[in-house]
Amino acid sequence: MIDAVLTKRLRQIVGENNYRDDQEARISHSYDGTPMLQSLPDGVIYPSSTEQVSEIMKALAAYRVPVVSRGSGSNLCGGTVPVAGGVVMVMHRMNRILEIDMENLTATVQPGIITGEFIAHVESLGLFYPPDPSSMKISTIGGNIAECSGGLRGLKYGTTKDYVIGLEAVLASGDIIRTGGKLMKDVAGYDLTKLLVGSEGTLAIITEATLKLVPPPASKKTMLAMYKDLYGAARTVSRIIEGKIIPATLEFMDNPTIRVVDDFAKLGLPRDMEAILLIEQDGDSETVERDIAKIREICELEQADRIEVAENREQAEKLLTARRSAFTALARLRPTTMLEDATVPRSRIAEMVLRINEIARKYDVAIATFGHAGDGNLHPTATTDARDKEEVHRVEQAFEDIFQAAIEFGGTITGEHGVGLVKAPFLEWKVGPAGLEVMKGIKNAFDPHHLLNPGKIFAKETRKRVVIERG
Repeated sequence: MIDAVLTKRLRQIVGENNYRDDQEARISHSYDGTPMLQSLPDGVIYPSSTEQVSEIMKALAAYRVPVVSRGSGSNLCGGTVPVAGGVVMVMHRMNRILEIDMENLTATVQPGIITGEFIAHVESLGLFYPPDPSSMKISTIGGNIAECSGGLRGLKYGTTKDYVIGLEAVLASGDIIRTGGKLMKDVAGYDLTKLLVGSEGTLAIITEATLKLVPPPASKKTMLAMYKDLYGAARTVSRIIEGKIIPATLEFMDNPTIRVVDDFAKLGLPRDMEAILLIEQDGDSETVERDIAKIREICELEQADRIEVAENREQAEKLLTARRSAFTALARLRPTTMLEDATVPRSRIAEMVLRINEIARKYDVAIATFGHAGDGNLHPTATTDARDKEEVHRVEQAFEDIFQAAIEFGGTITGEHGVGLVKAPFLEWKVGPAGLEVMKGIKNAFDPHHLLNPGKIFAKETRKRVVIERG
């Protein structure tokens, strides 16, 4: 437990009611969106300003107490589970839009604002913030920055890192730093802004962000292309990009996902298809019409069984809802849902999906695959039951093989969920021993006493790679 003197100091900083160490608060912040991971913190604190965060860190640093900063806890890699105890710092009180700068097309926000609410506000002003993680109705901008969240529009518009141009952050020592700003060019030293984006709360605590906004597209069109041949769907993805067309959205669902989503959303999806591509293009009307026509030709060339173009925005939203509801639909099947992400070059998508299916059969587990086909980011999702330890072990073995397959195909162990706790044993597979040492050096420079989100990204031991026998 935390020293009584420190407890008193923390309450002085944030107010009596904004530091809690009761059982309810500790339990409710002992887990995140990752199944089967839980660890009790010693306390939970709710700051309302950068100055409070700074004072909290000074107090915690003096006592060498670890801290985990978090938003809504929708993380899927164990990234906000307080495995070393200490204090969980919840950023929800810091939830304001500080400024929308119409001259520079930027927004300055606090980290606790809900992503979907921020996007809705920006759009009400006739502007556009493209990053759209599937969790945006509950996830926070701060959490998106910590994980460098992606989303359905990532192919055309990029991910969170492409829109964060300035940060205010508090170091483990309590010192406040500011990086970047309302600038389109800035090469004054190392790019600390990009370094902090995706650092999973291990280097600093984000307290303010300056985000780039863009004009909204004038027009959108959405279509579904359905295939009885998985390779036809994969070839379509490659041919679209090869044809110099970059859709706003290019999403993939395999047959198990199609069936479950149709049961959930009642959209009348064709359950006999091996794959569905959800494709959306935006831009000026003429370009959209031209691109959709070319995409249809490519789909037909690759033997799409059916092609449907949404007639209006309402129909388009239903199609997008089908893809966005994939995880929710799968989660209804069994008590425990393990959603992973692995990324491969998009030319290897079909091979990767087939390998995932092969691995699922090898370990006799149920895995459905959906994801962002346009950027090669797939989400193999296993449905299981945490009470069945033997089956869970087989699922974990299957995911280990899937990560290894992604590396074999020239990909990576995570495209957007982060490393956190779950994938830390596999990080060296991707970055190599020298790369891992460089990362550890950066961590030590920012946080020499390892107080910020300890136990994440860097595993005590790297998992050994094994030769995978294929049938």
